[in-house]
Formats: sequence, C-alpha cells, structure tokens
Amino acid sequence: MTATAPTAVTTAATTAVTTAPAELRSAELEHRIAQDPGRFRVLTGDRPTGPLHLGHYFGTLRNRVRLQDLGVDVMILIPDYQVLTDRDTAERLGEYTDGLLLDYLALGIDPARSTVFNHSAVPALNQLLLPFLSLVSVAELSRNPTVKDEIAHSRQSAVSGLMLTYPVHQAADILSCKGNVVPVGQDQLPHLELTRTIARRFNERYGNLFPEPDALLSAAPLLLGTDGTKMSKSRANSVPLGATADETARLIRGATTDADRHITYDPDTRPGVSSLVLLAALCLERDPHEVAAEIGDGGAAALKRTVTDAVNTHLAPHRARRAEYAADLTYVRSVLRTGNERANALAEATLEEVREAMGTFR
Repeated sequence: MTATAPTAVTTAATTAVTTAPAELRSAELEHRIAQDPGRFRVLTGDRPTGPLHLGHYFGTLRNRVRLQDLGVDVMILIPDYQVLTDRDTAERLGEYTDGLLLDYLALGIDPARSTVFNHSAVPALNQLLLPFLSLVSVAELSRNPTVKDEIAHSRQSAVSGLMLTYPVHQAADILSCKGNVVPVGQDQLPHLELTRTIARRFNERYGNLFPEPDALLSAAPLLLGTDGTKMSKSRANSVPLGATADETARLIRGATTDADRHITYDPDTRPGVSSLVLLAALCLERDPHEVAAEIGDGGAAALKRTVTDAVNTHLAPHRARRAEYAADLTYVRSVLRTGNERANALAEATLEEVREAMGTFR
C-alpha cells in the first residue's frame, strides 16, 4: 500500500488551507493591538503541573511581557482545577503554583499591569460553566480534535468528564473577564472556536453580552525536548527555567542528537540537532544557520557546549531575579491574592449580567 504519503501530504495541505484565515485574522489583530492596545484584554495561562521550561519561555512567556508592555490588559490564569483533567489528584499544587509565580515575576510580569489568578479562588468563573454547557451539544464536545488528542495521550486508563468539558471551562475562563484576545497555537484553535460559538449563541439567545474572542496565533519556534519529542512538563524531557546552571548543563548533555559529526541546521532531516542549534540561536539572537556553520565539524559535544553556554548566559538575569523573589514568598503569594481579588470582581460582575440576561437573577 502507498496511501500513507499522499494522505500525509493531503492532511498538511488541508491544515494549511484551514488555518490560513486564522493566520490572516491574527496578523490583522496584531496591527490593531499596536494601534490601540488599551482596547484589548488577553487571557492566557499555564496549568500548575510542573516547572515552566525553555519551550514556555520562547513560546509564550516573553510574548505576555511584550503585550503587557504595549499596554494590553493581560490576565494570566493558573487553572488549578484543570490539573484534574488528566490526573487523579492535584499533586504538589502549591509548589508548582509558587514556581509559576516566581517565573512570571522574574521574567517581567508586572502585577501593577497584569493580573495573575487561579480557578479555585474565583467561584463566579466556575459557575459560568453551567449555563455555558447548555449552549453546546455532547456531539460538539466529543468531536473536538484537541480533546480527542489529549484523551489519546492521557496517562489514565479512563478520563473524567472534566476532560470532555475542558473547552467549555476554557470558555468560562475567557468570557468571565470578557477577554477578547487569546494567544494560542494552531492546535488550540478548536478550543477557541468553541468559545466563540458559546459567546455567539449566548448573545443570540439572551442579548449581546460577550465579545467573540480572536486568536493571536503564536509564531514561536518549536523546541524539542531532550529526548527529541515535544518539550513537555509531563515527559521529563524539558530544561526548566528554575534549573541551576549545572542542572541545565547536565540536561543538555543528555539531549538526543545523531551520528553525523558535521553540525547543520535542517529541522526536517535532523530534528534533534536542529532544535539544539535553534535554542542556541534564540539565546544568542542570531541566525541558526550561522550558529551551525560556526560549530561545523565540532560534533555533538561542541554543539552542546555552545547551547549550554548560550542558555546559561541568557537565563542568568532571570535566575538572579527568581532567587530574589524566592527569598520573599510572602510577597509572591500576595501577588496571586491581589490578582484573585480583581478576577473575582470581574467574574462576579459578568455572572450578575448573565443571571439578569437569563432571567435567573431577581
């Protein structure tokens, strides 16, 4: 049989076609944000399931600081309830939450201009899940491709109902604060499209209340983990931002490469080597082809030394700030409490509007 290759090509072509409108809207959105950042409220966040790593740093974290500095109202959610979508218990939740806060602050998130909050502290947000569930069908939830993929890769033999309703909970996250911009990768577009559907259906049935949030597509480069697969908190293949210089060196030394001693940048044929080259290039703010050419015939050992030096030099200021904040966890946790207060005020106001629109509030 020879159907595999044509199918792959067809799938790739279809993906390119279907994401093209989203890419166009995202580019237009970037222009509007630059023109009038005060009109926009971003909702983004990270599950507290482990330490943030270099993939997060280059993929999303620096972009949040950029948007904040432009003047966008940035809301950063720590979705502690969603830890349970694919886990039986929320282990080490406090430790991981502190770690997220430390990295946010060390990176430049300013509590005076951005709001950090968590699910469990905002009851009104979670209460919005009930009316929102009434706006979608079981079939719509079941065929969400992102949820299907997450279920397929779940570490559990059976997933909870929270996984199936995860996109609706995400809609509550966004719409509780009336966010109108959500930074996402292409794989998250189905989630955001469901949020737009929920907002539209609510507005049609009960009156115009919610914005239909737009996707701000990430142009972040893909960094592979040390094992050559997607860098992930749950796969033990990442380089955490909170790692020491020595720990970082050890992790990079163990990264997957290949047998070819001559170093080149070719992501299609040499993914492991190219990901390391790209990481060094990002830290050095240089072209990856130039970095690869300089290493040349130095082999994997020279490549890993270059990457280690680049990463440790680039992250040194972040680590220093992180250590300063870690010495004052009382302040760090107060940032979350203050953020929860603001998120509560926004979500409670939204819930009251929902009740009034639905006729359930008298």
